[in-house]
Amino acid sequence: MIPSVRLGLGTKMKRKNWKLSPSDFAFLWEECKRCFYLKVARDFGRPRSIMPKVFTIIDSQMKEFYEGMRTEEIAEGVPPGVVMCGEKWVESIPIQFDGRTSTCFVRGKFDTIVQFDDGSYGVIDFKTTQAKSEHIPLYARQPHAYAHALENPKIGNFSVSPVSRLGLLVFEPKKYTQGKTGLVGFAGKVSWIEFERDAKSFKKFLEDVLDILELPEPPPHSSVCDWCKYRKETRASEF
Repeated sequence: MIPSVRLGLGTKMKRKNWKLSPSDFAFLWEECKRCFYLKVARDFGRPRSIMPKVFTIIDSQMKEFYEGMRTEEIAEGVPPGVVMCGEKWVESIPIQFDGRTSTCFVRGKFDTIVQFDDGSYGVIDFKTTQAKSEHIPLYARQPHAYAHALENPKIGNFSVSPVSRLGLLVFEPKKYTQGKTGLVGFAGKVSWIEFERDAKSFKKFLEDVLDILELPEPPPHSSVCDWCKYRKETRASEF
């Protein structure tokens, strides 16, 4: 028999080991807890968004270009080391919480791993955009999740340890260029934004996530969620 978690008023929920995707920790979680709940707890996600092809190409080319490169050649401020590899799936062992029956694990694909000269490693995400200051704390959750999975891997999964640095390499296109050969492109600076590793705060964030997932019913929709507004208006119109 599977143990249950009591949720008040006699309601029970079976013990769960929730699978969490690091890519959902920023904007999906912040924009709408209901959509997050429906995706994870009910396997009812939003329609898959299609990233503009140009950003997919830029992201892919950056990862390929930087692999094996010294970090000093990439951007000012990155600790000395070598870009080790990119785009590997990772999965953590179940994460336990004091006083809570349910657990969770993270599974996803990181952008890039750097091996620093001191023997430690860094998890780096690429962004092709202006990194707004208010979004920085949101961006930090994803590399925190990958760092945890890399240091606490499920058996058979890729791992490195210790992970000492987390950050972003941000490419912000500034200028359109065209060479004599006819090739065109965008020129801009790559900047380094580092996050302080805070495992305690990240685990508290995961507890907040489980507080939502363990609800017996989806939470109310967000006032800024266009998807929830669309679903509500569709039901009201009886289409």
